[in-house]
Amino acid sequence: MQPFTIHKGKVAGLDRANVDTDQIIPKQFLKRIERTGFGKFLFYDWRYINEHTLNPDFELNRPENQGATILVANENFGCGSSREHAPWALQDYGFKAVIAPSFADIFYNNCLKNGLLPIRLAKQDVEYLLQESVRADYELTISLEEQRVYDGTGFDRTFDIDPYRKQLMLKGWDEIDLTFVYEPYIIEYEKKHHPVS
Repeated sequence: MQPFTIHKGKVAGLDRANVDTDQIIPKQFLKRIERTGFGKFLFYDWRYINEHTLNPDFELNRPENQGATILVANENFGCGSSREHAPWALQDYGFKAVIAPSFADIFYNNCLKNGLLPIRLAKQDVEYLLQESVRADYELTISLEEQRVYDGTGFDRTFDIDPYRKQLMLKGWDEIDLTFVYEPYIIEYEKKHHPVS
């Protein structure tokens, strides 16, 4: 994982509630064995009219949303089945963070485990961000260290995150990387308890 410290990026709004993981990445694309390449299938049934034609009415296909790295959505984002491919698809598309009033618990935790920052903000704050996101030049800055989201023109909010998950994201570690921090202790334990004869 890449460390997440401060990110400034363009905002795209997806003013839809109860977006489930099958809408984020449909089941027919789950056969891939690597974590990359899912971005082109993100929101597939909404993004495409057919496999070669983009739907011009879908939010992410609009010109003002091209190059966005922060997604703002509505309540209960990521509901439905447990699908680690959903954060993979969002990341592969280019998103670094998702802001919503609420997330499904499994999706929220899958995001944190994979380096995609899910941020819960109050409903009225999300509504403000969705309104502002229609501007092609609207950007937000996210400081994970300060647990803060701001736009430089008056919007400035803090957010909660589990301290353990925050530290892992700041360092760019997953739980396997964390294990390696304790490698010297593990080696020492193994030497004491399982000596090589």
